[in-house]
Amino acid sequence: MMFRASVLTLYPEMFPGALGLSLAGKALEAGTWSLETVQIRDFATDRHRTVDDTPAGGGAGMVMRADVLARAVDHASPPGDPRPRLLMSPRGRPLTQARVRELAAGPGAVILCGRFEGVDQRLIEARGLEEVSIGDFILSGGEPAALVLLDAVVRLLPGVMGNERSGEEESFENGLLEHPHYTRPQEFEGRTIPEVLVSGNHARIAAWRREQAERLTAERRPDLFSPDQPRTK
Repeated sequence: MMFRASVLTLYPEMFPGALGLSLAGKALEAGTWSLETVQIRDFATDRHRTVDDTPAGGGAGMVMRADVLARAVDHASPPGDPRPRLLMSPRGRPLTQARVRELAAGPGAVILCGRFEGVDQRLIEARGLEEVSIGDFILSGGEPAALVLLDAVVRLLPGVMGNERSGEEESFENGLLEHPHYTRPQEFEGRTIPEVLVSGNHARIAAWRREQAERLTAERRPDLFSPDQPRTK
C-alpha cells in the first residue's frame, strides 16, 4: 500500500520543497509515496477566485470560506477515501511521534493548509477535519507545518531509512529524549569520547545510553515522564 498525500494549499509551488530531496525525495521518486497538490483557488466561483471573507462578528484579518474549501476537500477526498483529513492549525492537538507512526501505517493523508486568520469552523465540523499543531507558535500559513508533518511520516515508511533500526532509539520513540552521540576523532579540542562507548561492553553501553537519555529528559522535558515510568537508579 502506497502512502498518498494530498495537500490543499494556496501555494502549491511550495511543494515538494525539501520533501523532494534526501530520503523523502528518493522515496517519492521511487514511488514509495505520492504527493498531490490542490490549488484551493481553483474551487472559487467568482472571477477574482476569492477564497476568504471578513470574519463574522467583526475583527481583523480574513477567514477562509467554508463553501470554497468544501469543494476543494471533496475533490481531493471523495466518499470512500479512507485517509484522515488534517488541518494544520496552532490550536490543534500537538503532533506526537505516536501520531506520526499511526499516519505512517495508514493509507496517507489529506492535509489542508490554512491561511489568514483561520478556517470557517463549519468546514472543520462538516468535513471532520483533525486539527494538528506542530508547536506553540504561529506561522504565516499551514504549508511549512504540512512539510514538517510529511517529513516526519515519510521517513518511517518501509524502505525509506536505510537501516530500519535507526529510528528505534530516537527522541520520543521510548518516551525519552535521545542520548548523546559521538564519532571519530577520539579527541576533539580536548574533549574525548566517553570511555564506556569504546569499551566494547554492549551491556554497559546500553545502560549508559539509557542513563543519559533519562538525564537529558529530566533536565529538558520532565513532562515526558509518566508517573509510573521506571527510571535507572
